[in-house]
Amino acid sequence: MNGQAVFAADYEGEKIAEFVEEMKRDYGFAGEQVVELLKQAERKQVILDAISRPAERVKPWKEYRPIFITDSRIAQGVDFWRQNEAALSRAEAEYGVPAEVIVAIIGVETFYGRNTGNYRVIDALATLGFDYPPRQPFFRQQLREFLVLAREEQVDPLTLKGSYAGAMGLPQFMPSSFRAYAVDFDDDGHIDIWNNPVDAIGSAANYFKQHGWTAGEPVVARAAISGDAYEQGLTVGLEPVLNAAQMRDLGWQSEAQISDDTAVTAFRLEGAEGDEFWLGLPNFYVITRYNRSVMYAMAVHQLSEELAQARGEQ
Repeated sequence: MNGQAVFAADYEGEKIAEFVEEMKRDYGFAGEQVVELLKQAERKQVILDAISRPAERVKPWKEYRPIFITDSRIAQGVDFWRQNEAALSRAEAEYGVPAEVIVAIIGVETFYGRNTGNYRVIDALATLGFDYPPRQPFFRQQLREFLVLAREEQVDPLTLKGSYAGAMGLPQFMPSSFRAYAVDFDDDGHIDIWNNPVDAIGSAANYFKQHGWTAGEPVVARAAISGDAYEQGLTVGLEPVLNAAQMRDLGWQSEAQISDDTAVTAFRLEGAEGDEFWLGLPNFYVITRYNRSVMYAMAVHQLSEELAQARGEQ
């Protein structure tokens, strides 16, 4: 019996006709090829349940930080660093991103490749692209990009796995990010962020560089606040609005030397020992471009500091 016959053929006929035409017209695919691939994609209710689940309450920093800053994640991060020292050193030299930051991103995203996702990417993206109306355009575009990257990399799109939202490999790139930023860092003719840590390291570093990472610059500065106007300085969202001089005028002081015209984000975190006030510098904003969350960016930054310290003590 042909193994393909076991699939439920959730994606065929009218449901995919427009998509098939787009792949033919815009990307030069043979229509029959797209039809055959999508016929083998499975609609996964568990994915629809996961993406529709009401958001958990937002954990305060004092609960969020201990999820990512653990002895195990630090120790295994140092092991990953040691095993991939040459690639990390080269990525730091070529892209200007410190080795510990690259290791921390991969550590937060997938625990150094241990948790890269168990869903077939084609199932995730078809399910969300055809059966999840709130974000259908985004995921349908990711499905297009995924089929193109599989063709470019000459891999079977039915074999690649990722998260329930279609994020892939050690650095958890969406297909559009893969095509824009992933690099063949070991020059073997293929980009493999699933099984090849060298390509994953180069790709994460390139992502940061392309989003504006500046070598040698700090990420955050702890701040002390005073006066009645400091709350006016708190950033709404992630985009920096005020510069360091304006923040000082509002009562934000930092021991770090920050030039007056530096754009900063300002945020308050509920720490284990009370409120913490921080100024996010341009490199901090770059981390939020990887995942749009202040606490995520702080977890990456603080894990990177712990990794560097642990590495230096060995």
